[in-house]
Order: sequence, then structure tokens, then C-alpha cells
Amino acid sequence: MAMNLSRITLRPFELSDVDDFMLVVGDDRVTNYTRRKSFVSREQALCYIQDVCIPHPWTRSICIDNQTIGFISISPAGSGDDDDRCRAEIGYALAANYWGQGICTQAVKVAVSQVFKDIPDLVRIQAFVSMENQASQRVLEKVGFLREGILRKYSYVKGIVKDVAMFSLLSEDTHSLQTRVLIFHKLNLVETVLIRGPSWVEFDQIDLCPKSLYLPAVR
Repeated sequence: MAMNLSRITLRPFELSDVDDFMLVVGDDRVTNYTRRKSFVSREQALCYIQDVCIPHPWTRSICIDNQTIGFISISPAGSGDDDDRCRAEIGYALAANYWGQGICTQAVKVAVSQVFKDIPDLVRIQAFVSMENQASQRVLEKVGFLREGILRKYSYVKGIVKDVAMFSLLSEDTHSLQTRVLIFHKLNLVETVLIRGPSWVEFDQIDLCPKSLYLPAVR
């Protein structure tokens, strides 16, 4: 059965997410294309949530029915100087059991639509993806990111210097994206209302991009 993507939400991490988070960051299949090695202990994952995920202004848990199945992060690019405030980098990862169901694509759509609203000076979100990671490249392309080219021998990953593909999305590109996200959510809501009954919810009650919505491209 196809995944009902309206079940996907983004929210801040909580310490209680540690066991579900470990299923993501402790899996070699997930961390294969990243510079970070797989976590080896629950304590390591707990410290990361506490010291990195929770304090970060735009790191969020990707959830299904409020259960963590991945993460997404949008961080300032460059040195953090005022000259760099127009740019940010996006990254994401998803538990392997949920690959190939459109979940990452939907999470990235919602995240980029919201972050351009939250950060007025932001005009560009960019991603650097290993050339071998075709799945992550497809996610970005489906969201509307433009592939700008290949950076040769750009990233040092687990002892190997690799080429990466560079993608970008501009704030001016997101109007049609926001429209597609809205239509998508309403269509999914119509399907849910037909199943559960019309008294269940109204369109206006849907928090399309929750205020509770914020790590580079992984999967």
C-alpha cells in the first residue's frame, strides 16, 4: 500500500527520540555517502541530539505519526559572516526501511517552503551530493532544485576524495513549489475526510508548515 504522505510531519527533536534516531544514524546504509561514520552507541546518539539537534535553529525530526524516521537540517553556508546570510545548505537522511516512498521529497518540499519565510535574507539553499548518491539527487530534482554542475575532488569522505554534484534552489523558485505543497496536502486531506467522515477536520485547520519545523544532503 502506498504511503499516505499527509502523515509526515517535521518537529524539533526530543531526547526521547534517541532509539528511533539510532536506527537512522547507526545504519551503514544511511551513512554510506556521508563524512560521518555510523553511530555505535545509544549514548553517542543521545549526546548528538542534546548537543547538536536540539540547539540547532533548523534541525528537525522527520516523523510518521510523530515517530522519528529521519532528520532534515538547513544551516548557514560559508563562514557565517553577514556576506553569507543569503545562502544556506540543506541535508537530510531517512531510515532505510522508508526509502523509495516519496517521504524525503515531501519533507524537503515542506522544509524549504518554510525556511524562506522564516529567514528573510535567505535567497539560496544549496546541496552537495556524492555523485554515487543518485537517490538523493532525484529527491532534490523532484523538489525543484537545479543541478549547477560537478565539483571535482571536492569532498573528503571516509578516506576518499570524491566528486560531488552541486544543487541550488532560489527563493524566487518556490512560489510554484508552495502551491504544489498546498494542493498536495488538500488532496490528501480530501482522501482522509472521505475515509473518516467530513466532520473530522476542515481545510483551514491544517497547519501546512508547522512552526515546530528545522543537518547536508544525505539520502
